[in-house]
Amino acid sequence: MMKKVSGISRRKFIQTAAMGMAGMKYIPGIVSGVAPSDRVRVAVIGLGNQGRAHMNWFNALPDVEVAALCDLDKLRVEEARKQLQKINPGSRAEIYHDFRHVIDRKDIDAIACATPDHWHALIATMAFSAGKDVYGEKPLSYTLREGQAMLASLVKNKSVFQLGTQIHAGENFHRVAEIIQAGILGKIHTVRLWKTGGSPGLGFPPNQKPPDTLDWNLWLGPATWAEYTPVRCHGSYRYFLDYSGGVFADFWCHIADILFMSVAPKGLYSVETRGERPFDGIADAPKWIEADFKFRDLDVYWTTTPPEVPGSEKMHIGAHFEGDKGTLTCDYETRTIHINNEFLNDIHEVPKTLPRSPGHQQNFIDAVKSRKQPESNLLYVREMTIPMHLAVISFRLKRKLMWDSAREQFIGDKAADYLLEREYRKPWSLSL
Repeated sequence: MMKKVSGISRRKFIQTAAMGMAGMKYIPGIVSGVAPSDRVRVAVIGLGNQGRAHMNWFNALPDVEVAALCDLDKLRVEEARKQLQKINPGSRAEIYHDFRHVIDRKDIDAIACATPDHWHALIATMAFSAGKDVYGEKPLSYTLREGQAMLASLVKNKSVFQLGTQIHAGENFHRVAEIIQAGILGKIHTVRLWKTGGSPGLGFPPNQKPPDTLDWNLWLGPATWAEYTPVRCHGSYRYFLDYSGGVFADFWCHIADILFMSVAPKGLYSVETRGERPFDGIADAPKWIEADFKFRDLDVYWTTTPPEVPGSEKMHIGAHFEGDKGTLTCDYETRTIHINNEFLNDIHEVPKTLPRSPGHQQNFIDAVKSRKQPESNLLYVREMTIPMHLAVISFRLKRKLMWDSAREQFIGDKAADYLLEREYRKPWSLSL
């Protein structure tokens, strides 16, 4: 179990972290400390669909060598090896089934982690301690306290971290942020975020013996012991609260990213949710969840249906910003500005002030070389992830929760505070 931090001032914690990250903000064009001919050696841990996407992305970069592939499912890692050799016949990537052996390799510079959520923090902090940088899949961590531990470890070890919010690198999010920050819409007072769809129930499959090709005990890792059934692992793990927070936790950061990128809300003080668990199976992550967040001077709403604004009905995921002079609705690739009774897709008078990304993965590799933090750095994404954690806790407890942003704990609610961390199954541990 992680050490409790309820007595630590959040302000002190953040100040310490910020001091440790001073001068580490990503600056495009900075000269690398590594010769241009040197290649960053990357290991990919977790080789499901997203992990193999990581493998392909990094393999395509000229200054990267995919040096190791790791998955505790022998069938998956062999499939990935064949895929890599097909696109890169000269690949010398070695195969592993236990991520600890990868982290022990002195010649690995960075890891790309695409494991289930309950492994994110442990693997990242172990990698940081071993002198490796991390490109980690979202969400950042399974619990809020794990995110604190990750940030503390990153600062201590002077590591580099990029969250896999690939949309962050796109032109559209940069332009939306520029327009909002220019004040064209006036003061933003309300933001509506949404993602359609939800978690399935998965039925009631019987428990069975794990296949010989899968290390089920290692897959569970720090999570509570559970008997094996195929729907508990691989892609459908996300529908169990022991390993994730469902579709909501999966997609929160992808669209909340533009909220934090544009407005950077501060002073979160309450969260209230509505939702239900699936009734047709063993899955227990939210079938659907809606959440109301109150920040200082800003209201944020998460819904499973689009708000009633023009164009939103065509978006399965999106954000709607309401200011006292106008509104802006966007998804990953499009935006609509409503101002002075006109609908526009851009305001050309607003200059481009934000540096553009060279690509999300390249941004990470550039940061590994320069030792400057990338765009979706840990300090930034941890702040973005906190509301998600609180909403899942509110859903589990079925009540409105009051939050002390300064101390990062709930106000007068020990049961809610308990859910800010989790008891790790032995022998696994994570210390803050």
